[in-house]
Amino acid sequence: MEKIIFFYGGVSPIIRIIVVGTLAYLSLLILLRISGQRTLTRMHAFDFVVTIAIGSTFGRLMTAKGVSLAESVTAFLVLIVLQSIFSWMMVRSSKFAYWVTATPSLLYFRGKILRKAMKKHRVTQEELLSVIRQHKIGSLEDVEAIILESAGTFAVIKKGATDYSALNNLLGIHQF
Repeated sequence: MEKIIFFYGGVSPIIRIIVVGTLAYLSLLILLRISGQRTLTRMHAFDFVVTIAIGSTFGRLMTAKGVSLAESVTAFLVLIVLQSIFSWMMVRSSKFAYWVTATPSLLYFRGKILRKAMKKHRVTQEELLSVIRQHKIGSLEDVEAIILESAGTFAVIKKGATDYSALNNLLGIHQF
């Protein structure tokens, strides 16, 4: 019969959770960042990792006889501390923020569908048309720009705006 641990199973499992939890967090973050922003849809990679990991940890705590409360609380703490560290570093370092989060991508600008960017982010022309319909716009001719935002959502800028300063960080990437 397997030993059931309720509150504390020793220091070794806690150290293992800290080491393995940190390495698993970083590995998953890197894999999600490599897979592209469409994988995440409305979440940054580190938000997604923490959401899934906390849910998984809680589920494991509830169902696995060999996982103690101290181990699970340690796992939660590791995830929350890593989330806090990553958020703190993103605010203080634009290079770190660039590494952790995807940058917005211009997919359509002034009558031109930017197929290279669309291909890179696995976006079809049908999706662009769907996006403009969702914004209650009937034609691409009425659109100045469509952007795939860093969290995987789409932004549409209508023609006729007096200031396009929201596009400044994107316009340098593309030659027009």
